[in-house]
Amino acid sequence: MKQESQTTLIDGNEVSGRIRDTLRDAVVRLRADGVTPRLAMVRMGDDGTSKTYVSIKQRACSDLGIESEHHEVDTDESSATLLDRIDELNADPDIDGIVVQRPLPDHIDEREPFRRIDPEKDVDGFHPANVGRLVAGDPRYKPCTPHGIQQLLSAYDIDIEGRDAVVVGRSNIVGRPAANLLLQRAPGSNATVTVCHSKSRNLAEKTRDADIVIAATGVPELIDAGMLTKGVVVIDVGINRVDTAARDESQFVGDVDFESARQKASAITPVPGGVGPMTVAMLLYNTVKAASRRADVSVELP
Repeated sequence: MKQESQTTLIDGNEVSGRIRDTLRDAVVRLRADGVTPRLAMVRMGDDGTSKTYVSIKQRACSDLGIESEHHEVDTDESSATLLDRIDELNADPDIDGIVVQRPLPDHIDEREPFRRIDPEKDVDGFHPANVGRLVAGDPRYKPCTPHGIQQLLSAYDIDIEGRDAVVVGRSNIVGRPAANLLLQRAPGSNATVTVCHSKSRNLAEKTRDADIVIAATGVPELIDAGMLTKGVVVIDVGINRVDTAARDESQFVGDVDFESARQKASAITPVPGGVGPMTVAMLLYNTVKAASRRADVSVELP
């Protein structure tokens, strides 16, 4: 745990490293029983960031002993071609998890591939059946980024129960599932949750009332100290590339103005190095869990 100006920097690299160590032991246990976890990643299009994310996930899999496959579908292909590839992976008994990397080309309805993945192999947690189970309080796989946020709060002994949490952003990937997780009647949850979005009035008033603020808007440095109360816990999910004063250079910033917000926060995630590493770690977690379920082999998960 790092301290800076009496503000705790929540280190996602450190926490994700500990989780990976536990998962590595679980993979050894599975392999000893003849089970090799395997993750299939499907990418359609030529987005450079998407390609980078796939490479990061492949390296992470290799580090833990999880086998990974990378499936490319040409940008100009039809939705039917993408769905056929998913069907093949659904039918492959050696595949434990399937991920469709976003973004997808404009002519693809993103809902279709996520609905096509077998819910047992949906390690992103995006299939409607898995979303329904999450809302009902019986998740099969928790969505990776919200689960990573929950793990960060737990690792730093940040009590959630009974506290006021404001989630800024309502995406199906982060905002909504994060709110659902915090609201659950379960350990690491039981918060009173408000969800804000682009149409919310008086956003600053709502965030100033919060004990915990989770920013997931995709708007660079939207949240600053003037929108926060002293002692708040700030979780910054955003990662935005912005131009700098230097010519032809850019840097990554979050949805929170870090230098401003840390003057008020009791704990805050940096960007990068906060939530990002946890998203990958929880994808590995779900893949190992899927392999354990498939083989009916019990393993210890963090």
